[in-house]
Amino acid sequence: MLKIDNLEVYYGGIHALKGVSLEVPENKIVTLVGANGAGKSTTLRAISNLVAPSSGKITYNDKDITGMKTVDIVKNGITLVPEGRRIFANLTVMENLKMGSYARKDKEEIKKDMDVIFERFPRLKEREWQQAGTLSGGEQQMLAIGRALMSRPKLVMMDEPSLGLAPLLVKEVFEIIKDIHSRGMTILLIEQNAAAALQIADYGYVLETGKIVLEGPGKELANNDEVKKAYLGKA
Repeated sequence: MLKIDNLEVYYGGIHALKGVSLEVPENKIVTLVGANGAGKSTTLRAISNLVAPSSGKITYNDKDITGMKTVDIVKNGITLVPEGRRIFANLTVMENLKMGSYARKDKEEIKKDMDVIFERFPRLKEREWQQAGTLSGGEQQMLAIGRALMSRPKLVMMDEPSLGLAPLLVKEVFEIIKDIHSRGMTILLIEQNAAAALQIADYGYVLETGKIVLEGPGKELANNDEVKKAYLGKA
């Protein structure tokens, strides 16, 4: 579905991605694991063209999307749930969700999708006219995911969805990810909670200073001694 070939990205003088190549097959959960600064978020930002690659190729459903406008990438079926949620704090829950469908013109279908989001996230329905900035952290994360789903994506990229949440809410976020996936969504996941991410991932990649150093099935990586020691806090 998504294929990255030899991606190079520079931030000013920093060589952030050094020849990254990976694949995200359709209807799978793929996770990127690595320390802060390894290049995980940069990879997602490059796919969305929020940062321009200096070289390399990104293809989606056999179509070259390298350098494509971000809005056109969204129209093609890729969306990003950004790190830190990045909801519009001064807008209502309803207005935030509508922002997720800004690239669509099918008003009746948008209304149906809104109903589906409210059914999946009843707490958002209860707060649909509330300012998003007044929601709890967990509710804001649900809103960020709901907003992304309003674009009717085929591939959802999630950047640290459990960051800053209480353990009970972290569990809920992972249940939401599994639920979305069970409904046919392909997911590319970055997650500080590497143990939980590898448990639900079909496949994983380990990034270190802009390079992929390990890859394999999620559970296999979770049992890899190097990964355990570096990212799972186990010797």
